[in-house]
Amino acid sequence: MGVTEHLYLTDKTAMRILVTGADGFIGSHLTEMLLKQGNQVRALSYYNSFNYWGWLEDIPANSNLEVVSGDIRDPHFCKEITKNIDLIFHLAALIAIPYSYVAPDSYVDTNVKGTLNICQAAKENGNIRVIHTSTSEVYGTAQYVPIDEKHPKQPQSPYSASKIGADAMAMSFFNAFNLPVTVARPFNTYGPRQSARAIIPTIITQIANGIKEIKLGDLTPTRDFNFVKDTCAGFIAIAQNDSTIGKEVNIASNFEISMKDTLDLIKQIMNSNVKFITENQRVRPEKSEVFRLWGDNTLIKELTGFTPGYTIQQGLIETCSWFSNPDNLKKYKATIYNL
Repeated sequence: MGVTEHLYLTDKTAMRILVTGADGFIGSHLTEMLLKQGNQVRALSYYNSFNYWGWLEDIPANSNLEVVSGDIRDPHFCKEITKNIDLIFHLAALIAIPYSYVAPDSYVDTNVKGTLNICQAAKENGNIRVIHTSTSEVYGTAQYVPIDEKHPKQPQSPYSASKIGADAMAMSFFNAFNLPVTVARPFNTYGPRQSARAIIPTIITQIANGIKEIKLGDLTPTRDFNFVKDTCAGFIAIAQNDSTIGKEVNIASNFEISMKDTLDLIKQIMNSNVKFITENQRVRPEKSEVFRLWGDNTLIKELTGFTPGYTIQQGLIETCSWFSNPDNLKKYKATIYNL
């Protein structure tokens, strides 16, 4: 997939890497992948009084893993956790689109100001390389396909607006201060550990729980789905190549599939006869719905040699298998609509 076995410094020692949002879906997989390569990982988990580390709880104990709890909204904390670090993967963010309609101010605080705090800390602690995480949602409904990095940005939800702002903040540190920043822009990622608010886990968990009718939003939009292991390999490929510094880089499969066809694939894999019902509560406001996402991955191929390793069918088979495991399934509340 175009990714070398290890992330190395110039003296061939493993890197000291900070992963923000490491307790989340993609962040936990990225942490796991970096540890397997032999790197030392400082993994940021969002502070809570339960001392609960999210999906990091599923990662086996590792002497190279240091878990810290905190909040990227605190600039002093960000400066502290970026000390003695060679590389930062910045994934911490609020990402649920429906919740951004309810609490947009919190998205600005976390996504925009949090990114400012991380970039400022990276600058002050030795100009640390930062891989900042964007989202394909910044493009909005495709004006042309496949969507390359020059496609106009369209803030169709408070979430996407906050990520457009966060991306701009990160790039401003490259332009103004020569901070070595890359904006990595994954298209729709799915796989084990994904939040139940996303459509693929929503379907799989309900089918696995024996539900016969599933309420959903609009099934006509298309998405460029990427299996989480491919997304993480894309992050690492970007970090391994200095040619990506100062650029926005899509991580995409260059393939689109409708929501309906995706759900039919899941039904087939799980041997289900479930019925899908459209529910108005789950339909996005008309001007907010992103109807088509199909990502151009030419740039990441040219700069890094990276290509996805999973087809949609291969990724869904692995995802369905993980969610169908009773130990994993019990962690999800399949009957509750999650914003």
